[in-house]
Amino acid sequence: MMDRRAVEEQLFRGLMYLSLAIVLGSLFLVFAIVVFKGAAALNIAMVTQVPHGGYYLGKEGGILNAIVGSIYLAVGAIILATGISIPTAWYLQNLSQRSQYAAGIRMMLDIAAGIPSLIYGAFVFLIMVMVQARASLLWGIITVGIFITPLLTRAIDEVMQTVPSKLKEASYSLGATRLETIYHVVTRQALPGLITAILVAFGRGIGDAASVLFTAGYTDSIPASLNDPVATLPLAIFFQLGTPFPQVQERAYASGIILLVIVLIICIGSRYLAKKYVRYSIK
Repeated sequence: MMDRRAVEEQLFRGLMYLSLAIVLGSLFLVFAIVVFKGAAALNIAMVTQVPHGGYYLGKEGGILNAIVGSIYLAVGAIILATGISIPTAWYLQNLSQRSQYAAGIRMMLDIAAGIPSLIYGAFVFLIMVMVQARASLLWGIITVGIFITPLLTRAIDEVMQTVPSKLKEASYSLGATRLETIYHVVTRQALPGLITAILVAFGRGIGDAASVLFTAGYTDSIPASLNDPVATLPLAIFFQLGTPFPQVQERAYASGIILLVIVLIICIGSRYLAKKYVRYSIK
């Protein structure tokens, strides 16, 4: 009679393979559908031209405004979020790991990270109404920055917690203060993970549509200042899919291919930079 533990091992191994197949199968299915429906509409004009008159009615033009706008928005948001997240993570590292205060902060960050992005967009939109501001690149950056800050802070904090305690103790034994240890030892040791966390958050920000629906606005032009409205790729896809014209809907899937390529480049870049800067880690 087969041992019970062997049966359990085979059962859970099968569940593991099934879960992996579902995840990878779903991923490849999404890619296949987007590429199949959008490849025919993909052309050089889409990435080199802004929408001309009647673009959403099937006429000529491209989505350069949305590509550039998404990059502007995500870069500004990641700068804002990083400027908040890294000092916050340093502060959490400065607290005792068993501190109830630190645990409370981490719990609040986890709750904030789980709030739908649309809620953040509605919150910022309420502030805009109070100060009588119009939708613009600046408010879009603020919205996405607030949205990804809890995610980025927890990611950086978790990466820093993986640094071996012996390295910290060695730094203390040499006379370094807690803050000096966090800055010079913990941060450098966690540098590859920090880069990965920042680039993943960048990809999360560039692909979000709900949070900027009411705060960033939309325009067929490339914004010239922070006070101009800005188009984003997710919103461009949303608006194109909402038209009744099949040609424009095909362009929406082509825009999806462009967005997937951008996210893929970000993922590859994060892996490359993580490996490049791993030499700063103490092995």
